[in-house]
Amino acid sequence: MLELRPSCEHCNAALPPDSTQARICSFECTFCANCVDNVLGNVCPNCGGGFEPRPVRPARDWKNGNHVGRYPPSTTVKHRPVDAAQHGAFSALLRDIAPQDR
Repeated sequence: MLELRPSCEHCNAALPPDSTQARICSFECTFCANCVDNVLGNVCPNCGGGFEPRPVRPARDWKNGNHVGRYPPSTTVKHRPVDAAQHGAFSALLRDIAPQDR
């Protein structure tokens, strides 16, 4: 089950469970869309993977108790600002390779 981390790892912007601005990699590193597009260049600084929109967990119990009230989001903040120079060198190796081919 996804953790639904509460904020962007780089800028610490709030990303509540219903946010459509949250982006995650396959390891669930969580960043906001602005940082993914304008800082990271769609290259995860932690694993080198690409990002996808994070699914929104239903707020209401539509079926079988599967909703945010029963499965709450994480409250653990992972604020790890990215060093732009280091990430620029790292992402230069990967940004021209499609995420599915990395």
